[in-house]
Amino acid sequence: MVQLRTMLVSADNSGAKRLMIIGVPGRVGKFATLGDVVLCVVKGADAAGIVTDHEKVRVLIVRTRKEVGRSDGTYIRFDDNAGVVIDKQGLPRGTRILGPVAREIKDVGYNKIASLAREVI
Repeated sequence: MVQLRTMLVSADNSGAKRLMIIGVPGRVGKFATLGDVVLCVVKGADAAGIVTDHEKVRVLIVRTRKEVGRSDGTYIRFDDNAGVVIDKQGLPRGTRILGPVAREIKDVGYNKIASLAREVI
């Protein structure tokens, strides 16, 4: 679970280094979890990347430090908070996904991101 002003690590090669959450659209509260799309601002970007510094982007959350309960009774948690920069159609703007992603990403309907990931946990 992440909230406003949380810093995310970019889990793709779009050129963003860090992402700061500035909005959680479609939610009453200010919290988001695995599989949610949030509005972020890019904090530090690679000069040769697709995104630029201080650009507002939509990001899909793929890893969180806070554990998330699953329907079978197990819990999943990761070492960092990470997200993938996506476009309006829900496709990743980068060409590679770095690190593992949660299975909830595929359950929500982002099959392209799940298929690009090296490992789906």
